[in-house]
Amino acid sequence: MPAISTNIAANSAVRYLNINSSQETSSLSKLSSGSRITSASDDAAGLAISTRISSDITTLQQAATNAAQATSILQTADGGASNISDILARMKSLASESASGTTVGTSRTYIQSEFSQLTSEITSIATGTRYSGQSLLDGTSTFSSGVSVLVGSSASDTINITLSDLTASTLGVSSLDVSTQTGATAAVTALDTAIDTVSKARADIGAQESRFNFSADSISTQTQNLQSANSAIKDVDIASEQAKLSSAQVKTQAAVSAEAAANQIPQYLLKLLG
Repeated sequence: MPAISTNIAANSAVRYLNINSSQETSSLSKLSSGSRITSASDDAAGLAISTRISSDITTLQQAATNAAQATSILQTADGGASNISDILARMKSLASESASGTTVGTSRTYIQSEFSQLTSEITSIATGTRYSGQSLLDGTSTFSSGVSVLVGSSASDTINITLSDLTASTLGVSSLDVSTQTGATAAVTALDTAIDTVSKARADIGAQESRFNFSADSISTQTQNLQSANSAIKDVDIASEQAKLSSAQVKTQAAVSAEAAANQIPQYLLKLLG
């Protein structure tokens, strides 16, 4: 029934205009942001899942950095331990020379001089092998008792770094004396033990480094998979959303035209009064 006081056609056109305009705005927002979820109302459950996944991805990216730093620490420690191992090998060579009956007393004095210098160098290397200001091989840093490194998205995803004390006193070579044949013979045995100790320390370092390498690979895989999962939940389907936008634009234009036409109806009704 045509009426002047209540323009039902115009009200209906306005209602559809608002609906279509809202859909057009939503599609433009999703296309411009690249995200399917621009507000919680778009997909409340999806937003909650995506937020948790994004948090895990960020944590894993930091975990990858942690693993890389841990590997660097272990490589630094192994470099120092390798140098100590070389020194011990040289010291054993000197002790063997001094322990031989063909070496005269004066020569043993010269051997002892080099031997003492090398003993001091072992401790110097153990103290001087540092990472971020902390000595790694002299038993003074937190690494000697074990340091926990986070390598995952949970607080329980950790790997411990433990480094041995490789100073001359700990290795039992600080008091060795090769200036006598008897002392040199005893030194050979003590140096064998010290070499075994350093070898074990290097083996432990290598094992820890290997674990961090595998952990880094695992972190990379997890990060990639989570990013893919997050993309499936959050990223907008450009083709589908563009189709929705085109449809909304056409319907918005149609609603505007309908609104204009509906506003002319009262004018037509007034002609009946003329």
